[in-house]
Amino acid sequence: MSDSSADNFHPILLQALQRASVDAAKFAASHALSQDALARHIAALRQSGIEIIETEAGEYALAQPLELLDAGAICAQLSAAAQAGLESLQVIWQTASTNDTLLAQPAPAQGVRVLLAEQQTAGRGRRGRHWASPLAANLYLSLDRRFSAGLAHLSGLSLVAGIAVAEALRQYTGLDIRLKWPNDVWLHERKLGGLLVEGGTEPDGKARAVIGLGLNVHMPPAFAQHIDQAWVDLSGALGQAPSRNALLASLLEHLLPALEAFDAQGLSPFLSRWQALDALAGRCVKVKTAAGDFYAQVLGLAENGGLRVLAENGEHILHSAEVSVRASNA
Repeated sequence: MSDSSADNFHPILLQALQRASVDAAKFAASHALSQDALARHIAALRQSGIEIIETEAGEYALAQPLELLDAGAICAQLSAAAQAGLESLQVIWQTASTNDTLLAQPAPAQGVRVLLAEQQTAGRGRRGRHWASPLAANLYLSLDRRFSAGLAHLSGLSLVAGIAVAEALRQYTGLDIRLKWPNDVWLHERKLGGLLVEGGTEPDGKARAVIGLGLNVHMPPAFAQHIDQAWVDLSGALGQAPSRNALLASLLEHLLPALEAFDAQGLSPFLSRWQALDALAGRCVKVKTAAGDFYAQVLGLAENGGLRVLAENGEHILHSAEVSVRASNA
């Protein structure tokens, strides 16, 4: 087996390690590999964020238990209503971006198409920022859905998705999850996750949106050292990593009905739910714009999902495409 087949072999190797320690000589022989080739595959997995140790007995083993994503296990934990709302749910090993993968496909005729990846090689956040995506450690998922109205109707969709995610996490973990406008999931004022909504208008004039979510579950130290902002993961907050499959089921149980309600009723019914989760309410923030920075006090959400702030020269309504808002002690 050549190194060029790594994308196919790495899932096999990781699944074997997930079950038990692996005798290097026997495992290499059973897969027509040299032990040097196996060692290179082990090194590649380590570079992707998997902690693997080598024993004196010549065995490879995971440094800690690992749960791989399983579409069947996720669907088995969904209610009948949630399952009925799915067009499909797929788990893939690796992709550049789950959002890009779905956007390259035709939109689902009905229901929600869900794509999960064990790793993204070019994951991105808002404004094209890099999103750290170690292998089999965090959650990288995208949901693809058509909406009954045009593109203008989608104002506030990222807020609704954030509300659903935060409410699911609060229920599942018991942690005080908050939302930082417009699309950051916060815990103790550190970034736990982020949302990115992309899409456009379909030929029939209706809107299609792909909603991407990256959520820190267990960030390996090798990846953590390269993150340039305050962050947190669920493993650190809870003292152990939660089941990613169970967590995904909980997220979908909240996201699917929220998207349906938004399609039917818009943002209005969600405004009070945002207020209960708002991490910036009443606080002084620094607003960064192309024209310059200024300080303001957050007043809450506008009806269209913009952020209402009060500055020295009066009230402004900010939109995600215009500004970056950072909490400030000023």
